[in-house]
Amino acid sequence: MGCGNSRVKIKSMKKAAKENHQCTAGTAIKAAILIQRWYRQYVARMEVRRRCTWTIFQSIEYAGEQDQIKLHNFFSCLMDHFTPTCGNDQGFISHIITQTDETCKDNQSAYDNIEVSDSYVGPQLCFPLKPAHVIALLEAFKEKQQRLHARYVLQLLNETRKHLEHLPNINQISTCYSKEITICGDLHGKLDDLFLIFYKNGLPSPEKVYVFNGDYVDRGKHSIEILLILFAYLLIYPKGIYLNRGNHEDHIINLRYGFTKEVMQKYQEHGSRILKLLRSIFSWLPLATVIDEKVLIIHGGISETTDLNFLRKIDRHKYISILRPPGRRRIDWYKHASGQEQLCGGSSEHNVMLNQTPRKNTDSHVLHSHTNNTSKSSSTLSVKKKEITKREHRSVEEELEKCRRQVGFSNVYEDSKSLTVPDSDSDEHERKQIVDILWSDPMHQEGCITNLVRGGGCYFGPDVTEKFLRKHNLQLLIRSHECKQEGYEYCHNQKVLTIFSASNYYEIGSNRGAYVKLGPDLIPHFVQYQVNQSTRKLTLRQSVSRVERSALGALREKIFAHKSDLISAFEHYDKNKTGNISLNDWANALESILALGLPWRILHSQLVPSAPNGLLNFHLWFDQLAIERPNAQHIQPSLLETLYKSRSELETIFGIIDIDNSGQISFEEFQKTWQLLSSHLKIEISDEAISDLARSMDFNKDGSIDINEFLEAFRLVDKSNYKD
Repeated sequence: MGCGNSRVKIKSMKKAAKENHQCTAGTAIKAAILIQRWYRQYVARMEVRRRCTWTIFQSIEYAGEQDQIKLHNFFSCLMDHFTPTCGNDQGFISHIITQTDETCKDNQSAYDNIEVSDSYVGPQLCFPLKPAHVIALLEAFKEKQQRLHARYVLQLLNETRKHLEHLPNINQISTCYSKEITICGDLHGKLDDLFLIFYKNGLPSPEKVYVFNGDYVDRGKHSIEILLILFAYLLIYPKGIYLNRGNHEDHIINLRYGFTKEVMQKYQEHGSRILKLLRSIFSWLPLATVIDEKVLIIHGGISETTDLNFLRKIDRHKYISILRPPGRRRIDWYKHASGQEQLCGGSSEHNVMLNQTPRKNTDSHVLHSHTNNTSKSSSTLSVKKKEITKREHRSVEEELEKCRRQVGFSNVYEDSKSLTVPDSDSDEHERKQIVDILWSDPMHQEGCITNLVRGGGCYFGPDVTEKFLRKHNLQLLIRSHECKQEGYEYCHNQKVLTIFSASNYYEIGSNRGAYVKLGPDLIPHFVQYQVNQSTRKLTLRQSVSRVERSALGALREKIFAHKSDLISAFEHYDKNKTGNISLNDWANALESILALGLPWRILHSQLVPSAPNGLLNFHLWFDQLAIERPNAQHIQPSLLETLYKSRSELETIFGIIDIDNSGQISFEEFQKTWQLLSSHLKIEISDEAISDLARSMDFNKDGSIDINEFLEAFRLVDKSNYKD
């Protein structure tokens, strides 16, 4: 009996334990599912924030490129339509945007007379270069030692130019001579990324072949060091390293994005000479590279008119800057005056100048060109200040004449002894081919449309890619030009590969860098990296928040710079004049003015602190958004807003005016800067306001203005972070 009871109890206990275990397991599974669901929602929210941040960075970057092209087009108009009265006027603009290459064939005298002092402890070069020289160069740059002496820089650049002159427009390389070929994208002055690539993948050599796909300079702080390393390896192993030209290998772009400034700061006395030689080198860089006749490597992209056979025949050296066509020839007025009597009606009463034929734009994808109409001779015409706002009712020539008079260029065409002959259609077609391969981007939709976002090149669809690859018997197009969060990205049915090698491009933690390796099978193998080790210690939320703060700060500056336009747009929606608008109207107004293509309704939680009942007091919102620094308090609000809006344009114009790159400009030069800017923006700024601004910026009262201090004075500060 006792044994029977004992067996029953044991069975009961086992049954209870089993039921309890099943209950516990069920609870654990439910808990795991809930945690998994929560984590997926958390990751999804972080991904939305990350993508919004990415969109902000890209939209502002592309808008800046578009503004740079517009500014340069304005200067091009001045140069095309006006003849200076003296050498000073010519030097005022043309020394920067001129398209002629003044570099002589042998610049040995340029560096022979530069002595290397005994105190110099940096790397020393002798030619022909040997691998040991480059290793010493790498070590010096890695340890942040003294920079390479200007004599060696000029000698290295001169040898590089002579080597590039003998290279074709499109390099042909084969995998049969090496195990793998490594392709790197944009570096943008980030030397640490180059060092990491060499550490992971090995140094260039005939057995370790590299293709660098342009955009070596600008934005980063070590552009010149990257160029010197790559050029040195190019001279030592001409079959071990290949360099393509990017859209930033252009002296006009360098003015805005930092490379010009970097060179002048590092090589003050010889900086101008170095920049002039680099200008020639950039124009000699090959345009593309083809691997095994199957893989095309170009910097930007293609258009429906891109033709590799045509590109092979172009004289690429003519295009010192692709933003300005070559062949701006001057002809003697007197030699051609007799041939123009028919245009003048054979009468001396008309005094009509040579009528210029407008350049034909063969495709809408090319950078905007300027139409040349007949210029009216009016040497006694006076400029009225308020007429600036009425320019849309005048011809292009009348507008430009007034701009020219405002900046002190008094002569018009009939006073000139020479005229500008427009470019031929063939030059324009050549330039368009180069613009398209350096500036274009792929898109998901089919077709080929103008790239209005960047201001140059086009957007090309998968059908354009397919047609192009089939025409040239290719299987893959590798390009760079766009920052990607993972360092690379496929599109167009994996027929187009974007590779970007500058990690932390927008902000620390914003993106990875990558390079791709191709073997004889031409199957891409990717290597990703991120230079800054501090990002590895951050959680996902911390990493996203860090990059997000930087992006929102840049966006606030953009918003504040358009304050007047935005308030007008807000008031349009505020029918009852209450000062309040809905968040939907707020989003619509922001997009209509800024045209950044951002998800404003998603971003409102980061940009709008509070909106009771879904209504935003836009005047209060601007007060809470940001404030100006104390040293800008006494400047007229309209002028202050123009400063914020056009800060990059001002820096570019300052760079043009500051011929000796001293970083200082006189009051007179400062006034000319603002007159140029007001002409470019078609706004009216009084001379008194400009003078007041100049005096307020002359901190040490020496009659000159420090450019860096001036520009630094106009940055936005978050209200929440500002302390008296």
